[in-house]
Amino acid sequence: MDKVILSVAPVCATPHRIDPEELANEIYECYKCGAAMVHLHVRDKNANLTPDISHLSKTIEIVKKRCDIIIEISTGGVSNLTIQERCAPVYADFTEAVSLNVGSVNLGKSVYQNPIDDVKFCVKELLAHNKFPETELFELGMVNTMAKLVEEFDFCSPILLALVFGHEGELPATENALRHMVQYVKECFRGREDIIWGYTQAGRKNWDMMRYALNYGAGSLRVGFEDSDYLDEKTQVETNSLIVERAADLIRECGKKVATPREARQILNLF
Repeated sequence: MDKVILSVAPVCATPHRIDPEELANEIYECYKCGAAMVHLHVRDKNANLTPDISHLSKTIEIVKKRCDIIIEISTGGVSNLTIQERCAPVYADFTEAVSLNVGSVNLGKSVYQNPIDDVKFCVKELLAHNKFPETELFELGMVNTMAKLVEEFDFCSPILLALVFGHEGELPATENALRHMVQYVKECFRGREDIIWGYTQAGRKNWDMMRYALNYGAGSLRVGFEDSDYLDEKTQVETNSLIVERAADLIRECGKKVATPREARQILNLF
C-alpha cells in the first residue's frame, strides 16, 4: 500500500498574534490526526516574516517535547527580506527540511521574487548544512529550472517536489493543469526513479482536486490555514486538526496509507 506524507501548514499569513504554546498545541493535535510534517515560516509574535528565529524556537522546543513530527521551515514568503535573511532557518539545529523556491511568480497582487542568483545561494546553503529541500513549483518554467539545478548541484535523494496550484496569478487548481505539470515533471526528470511529487492547493474549498491528485499519484499532501481554513464549501473551521483529520481520511479512502513521521523520514532518507 502506498504511503502518503501528510504535511500541515498551520499559520495563516494575515497579521495576528502568535503564541508559542498555542501554536505548539495546534501542531500536536495535527500530529495526532495524521500530520507527519509541519511547515512553518520564521515569524515574530505578530506573524511578520523575520530572520530572527527566537520566537519560532520557542514553539519548536515545545513541539519536540511532545512528538516527533518533521520540522520543515520555509526559506520563502513574500517579503522584503534578503536571501541571506530568508536562509536563517537553514542554520537552525531544529530544522530538518526547508521549502525551496526556484522562481518568481505573481501571487495575487504581490510578486514572489526568487531570482536565480538568490535561488542558487539558498541551494548551496541548505546542501552545505544538510537540510532536506522540498521544492515548491508554481509554474512549468520552475520545473525546468529545478531539473537544471539538480544537474548542477549534488541534491540528496529522493527529490521532493511540491506542486502548488490555486493562487491568483499562477496555475489554477484543475485536473488539466495538474496533469500538465506532472507530465512535464516526468519529462524533465526522465530516467529518475527518486522523484516524489506532492499537491498543495491555495484557497481550497472542497476535496475534489486533493482526491484527484492522490489517485493520480501524489506522494504528499499539504493542508492547513496557510492555504485554506475550509473543511468544505460551507464550513470554515478554527482549528487545523479538523482539516488534517479530513485529509487523512481522504488518503485512506483512496486506498493509501497515512505515513507516520518515522515512515516519512524513511521515505525521505532523513535518518
